[in-house]
Amino acid sequence: MISLEQFIAIFHTKKSITYSHFLKHGKVRVGKNLFLLREYIMRKKIDLDDIKLLFENIQKRNEYLERFYNTSLRVIEPIHINSPAMLSGEMNNNKYVLYKNIIRNLFFWDILKHTKSGIENNPTYLNVLEDLYVHSIIDYKLLTPSAIHYMKAGRIGSSFSSFYFRASILNPYLVYSLNKSVLKGTRVFTPTLGWASYYYGFAESGITQYLGVDVIPGVCDGVADFAKIHYPDIKTNIVCSPSEKLVNDKSFLKKYRGKFDLVFFSPPYFKLELYSGGEQSTENYPTYKYWLEKYWEKTIKLCDLLLEDGGTLCYILSGYGSKSIKEEYDLIGDMNAITSRYFSLKEIQPMFNKNVHVTSHRETAEKIIIYKK
Repeated sequence: MISLEQFIAIFHTKKSITYSHFLKHGKVRVGKNLFLLREYIMRKKIDLDDIKLLFENIQKRNEYLERFYNTSLRVIEPIHINSPAMLSGEMNNNKYVLYKNIIRNLFFWDILKHTKSGIENNPTYLNVLEDLYVHSIIDYKLLTPSAIHYMKAGRIGSSFSSFYFRASILNPYLVYSLNKSVLKGTRVFTPTLGWASYYYGFAESGITQYLGVDVIPGVCDGVADFAKIHYPDIKTNIVCSPSEKLVNDKSFLKKYRGKFDLVFFSPPYFKLELYSGGEQSTENYPTYKYWLEKYWEKTIKLCDLLLEDGGTLCYILSGYGSKSIKEEYDLIGDMNAITSRYFSLKEIQPMFNKNVHVTSHRETAEKIIIYKK
């Protein structure tokens, strides 16, 4: 876990700079290009009072950093979920969001810095803060009228949260509620780990066995450690491998075939989020059609092999499209069409979520999709 002191120390710089030094040596990042701040100010006709306001916010960085930590990273002990489970049809990813903090803290660097958006030139939250607070490099969006409006209202954090990418997290409380109210699984397989959200939510819901697969070694190690420390009584196995390759692994299938009553995950939304580390599916299968065939269908085959007869498959999906992404894909339609070759659709529920990184004319609301074997 990262402490408040450790978090603030990331942005500490020994060199104290003056406003005049900032004006002379500061830089503005536009995509992959850097421009001198003083030249950018003249070219864009930016009011110097607004630049001074930004400089003052940089000088008072600890105030914002502490607020962010307490809102998004602070872990409240004990970690157990004591809130009543949400009811079927009422699943909301933004209810009791403090349960996300333990996940965001455990995988701090990956979630805030190393996972990138499929939207071109959308920098990560932590990269923007490091540039601004440590190197006096300003992302150009912080000098736009809407960002300046936020700063004048004392809400610079609204610019950070609105403009910059942070990897999405499925609320463990939603996983907990879904299993308590709808799925009722006891022996669970997840073809991805969802950082540690799936494990945390299921562990709190009373499962007895968990098998999780992922390609990122650090995430696999983190979930295994979390399980060992907090839930030693649950039979837990974590496998670091692409899920689609396990469908042909004879020793894996011999050990786990037909052993689970529930499969659950929120699969990658193709290239909407780009993760670092491991054999990522979008790197191995870079075109959408190839990805559906080689990643998605083989993963669904694996789910079929590991589920017992009468077992449940559940995944969360949304449509895919953005004004900043040239392609648009009917993820729900295309992925469900493949799943329906192996499973019978039982129901589709809404999932309420205010933070989906997609905007287009397609249906982009996230859905909880439930199949039976």
